[in-house]
Amino acid sequence: MAPRVLISDKLSDAAVQIFKDRGIDVDFRPELGKDKDALLAVIGEYDGLAIRSATKVTDKILEAATNLKVVGRAGIGTDNVDKDAASKKGVIVMNTPFGNMITTAEHAIAMMFAVARQIPEASASTHAGKWEKSKFMGVELTAKTLGVIGAGNIGGIVCDRARGLKMKVVAFDPFLSEEKAAKMGVEKVELDELLKRADFITLHVPLTDTTRNILSAENLAKTKKGVRIINCARGGLVDEAALAELLKSGHVAGAAFDVFAEEPATENVLFGLPNVVCTPHLGAATSEAQENVALQVAEQMSNYLLDGAVENALNMPSMTAEEAKVMGPWVKLSGHLGSFIGQLTDEPIKAINILYDGVVAEMNLAALNCAVVAGIMKKSNPDVNMVSAPVVAKERGIQISTTNQDKSGAFEGYVKVTVVTEKRERSIAGTVFSDGKPRFIQIKGINIDAEVGEDMLYTTNEDVPGIIGTLGGLLGKNGVNIANFTLGRAKTGGEAIALLYVDGPLQANVLQELTATGLFRQVKPLHFDIA
Repeated sequence: MAPRVLISDKLSDAAVQIFKDRGIDVDFRPELGKDKDALLAVIGEYDGLAIRSATKVTDKILEAATNLKVVGRAGIGTDNVDKDAASKKGVIVMNTPFGNMITTAEHAIAMMFAVARQIPEASASTHAGKWEKSKFMGVELTAKTLGVIGAGNIGGIVCDRARGLKMKVVAFDPFLSEEKAAKMGVEKVELDELLKRADFITLHVPLTDTTRNILSAENLAKTKKGVRIINCARGGLVDEAALAELLKSGHVAGAAFDVFAEEPATENVLFGLPNVVCTPHLGAATSEAQENVALQVAEQMSNYLLDGAVENALNMPSMTAEEAKVMGPWVKLSGHLGSFIGQLTDEPIKAINILYDGVVAEMNLAALNCAVVAGIMKKSNPDVNMVSAPVVAKERGIQISTTNQDKSGAFEGYVKVTVVTEKRERSIAGTVFSDGKPRFIQIKGINIDAEVGEDMLYTTNEDVPGIIGTLGGLLGKNGVNIANFTLGRAKTGGEAIALLYVDGPLQANVLQELTATGLFRQVKPLHFDIA
């Protein structure tokens, strides 16, 4: 059955067609974005929800979205999506951070020109029939110092454009390396140094606990007299009231804001002040950008729903379509390893340790970690998936650690999962063979080679004669067909294990009969989702 996607905000016809061309059943109902009750009534029918900014994806909407797997936001900001609730529900939240990068960067540059030459006020004056040529004395950008707070995707484009304008660029970004700064042709500085030196300051960071009010009253007071400040990133990065006072005093010569602490901004302390340029959040408002993000979100959602590719996700490690093809078998293996160990573990888990060896160590380990944790958590919470599992593990205080190493054994690569509880450690390892099928290769340090089946039986016992006969005879007597039978032992006469792939679920009476023989320390039925 084809996945179903609801588009509840305005997207282009070309974006709608992408869903259709990929074989997805799509409903284009942009009127639902502003009608939460109507959206609530139908959301349970859909696997995907494509939105812009009008639709509010609340915890109530998510609770009713019983089939929802992904929310795709055509644009960068996802303030209208309850990401915590989505994560707990196992719903991926994607955005499209690259579709409007150039547009937003260009708007910041345009705003910088506008405030440097007082263009809006000069235009209004001229339209009014005045000719106040001497009133609007501006400044050149050439040779001025531009301070860029946040030199990531958009900030990096602004840096490049500013260098083309022959400006000197200094950048504050904790994630910017000296090597990258050198390649960009900018000088990496601390924030205080930027505030002291910059003639213009432009912000290009997300709104987080760290960046909120980054230009506080205290930091604004450190700026160079005559500075001009541009914010086309997020409202809340600048103390608007403090900035207004510095504009009135003349310490700040001008400001250009596209975003505000409260939006829609029908009133603001900056409105009406001289040489303050304001626009209504137009950073991404070009026809090219709107089309780009719409097409991008359609492609991303289709790739996930059809191929399992996770791109630009905000609550799960991303995995491109190309990675998904290569990693698919390893993701399945990781889930099976987690499921095996989760089904055997009854006591509370303190820690999960995951070892990646060989070729798998070079893959997207964050995504594989999610698969392992999801497999472990499914025993106690069948609805958990790769999105919600890390959230559940964190809530339970489970520590997750990862180790990767070069090829160290007979296999090109393998994954080993160890779970730590108050009573014991339990481990299992597996690999993927050339046929793409996952195999269990080690349990409790005992080497085996077992194909993964939908229904399996795991037993432990002392290494004594008669185990194979007992298992085969008893299962045969009860009409249980064995598809695959794997044995392993630590040493002669020591601990031994058996892992059987059987053709169907094992009935309680069969397990009771096996236990009653007294030969087995543990008799455990296992079930794996091999679809």
